[in-house]
Amino acid sequence: MKLLTFVRENNYQFGVVTEKGVLDVESAFMHAPTPNGESVPMTVHEVIDGGEAAVSRLAQFVTQALELVDNDCSYLIDEAKLKLGPCVTHPNKIICVGLNYRKHAEETNASIPQYPILFNKFNNTLTGHGEDIPLPRVSKKVDYEAELVIVIGKTAKYVTKEDALNHVFGYCNVNDLSARDLQLRTQQWLLGKSCDKFSPLGPYLVTADEIGNPNELDIKCTVNGEVRQYSNTSDMIFQCDEIVSYISQHMTLVPGDIILTGTPEGVVLGYPEEEQVYLKDGDIVTIEIEKLGKLTNRLVKENELA
Repeated sequence: MKLLTFVRENNYQFGVVTEKGVLDVESAFMHAPTPNGESVPMTVHEVIDGGEAAVSRLAQFVTQALELVDNDCSYLIDEAKLKLGPCVTHPNKIICVGLNYRKHAEETNASIPQYPILFNKFNNTLTGHGEDIPLPRVSKKVDYEAELVIVIGKTAKYVTKEDALNHVFGYCNVNDLSARDLQLRTQQWLLGKSCDKFSPLGPYLVTADEIGNPNELDIKCTVNGEVRQYSNTSDMIFQCDEIVSYISQHMTLVPGDIILTGTPEGVVLGYPEEEQVYLKDGDIVTIEIEKLGKLTNRLVKENELA
């Protein structure tokens, strides 16, 4: 399934993408309640927390609701008319893996890491597809980073590599925006990674069963229509199962945690200094990963946002 979050009257609402449009789950339940009164997940986190049973209930409900659709259906919405939120709204943890693509490490003249390089971001960085992202007044070097996100679905502690992907709920796109001048000011990267709205997430959270092998996905970033990054997740140094297992050896992963798995070559930082042109007011960045849709955002001067 493809799940999304949209905004109605400043509140997040939960939707499921179908061939007939986006099913507004809450509205559909009001018009077409389950025959036996079973509960239906009403938020993306209720689905994630509920695991396979919640996914199954939701899938059955969507099928039932679509069977009752008529010409005046109010709970099917044209996706183009929706304001989307981050597809995971309240992760307990946002964990990031740095320098995790071989060619990206090479372009930045960095050594291939022996262990995953981990850092974190915070919920203030989350936003959705289509939202404007402020260019911080304190930075002149904001860079794009196309990345695959792992969304945890089951509590994971000391899990093996072989079992790791059984703890994954699904996957989505993210643009791990990075203010390079702030990031490289000290040895700690956090400042340059955690500016407001620096993790647009979505447009969809796609369940793992629809993805197959997450390490065989094309990944691309365009800026104003120009391809800047084009690679495949097979170039990861540490693959998704290794990442989940490694992190779980050191901290407990819980449902709804998200892991940003690193970016391929083609970032501005990887160009010779004289050729580096960082993101500017009006630039439109699109992240596209195979099977996960397109995530598009516009960069704007911070003082132009309301």
